[in-house]
Amino acid sequence: MFPLAKNALSRLGVRSIQQTIARQSHQKRAPDFHDTYGNAVLASGATFCVAVWTYITTQIRIEWNLSPFGRVTPKEWRDQ
Repeated sequence: MFPLAKNALSRLGVRSIQQTIARQSHQKRAPDFHDTYGNAVLASGATFCVAVWTYITTQIRIEWNLSPFGRVTPKEWRDQ
């Protein structure tokens, strides 16, 4: 008798969970912060990041990947 009762209780539990999920899926939920402002926050952060890196790369005097050929000259060898 115990396995039969256990089986009945487990089926009852699964059915109640399924009913609860079905009820919740039909309810409309209010939009939260991420639904409302998520894309705007992401876009503004990306824009800020690009703007800062653009400013940094254009204002700092870095010579990007230039060849040292012609700029580096060896010093004269001196015997002592």
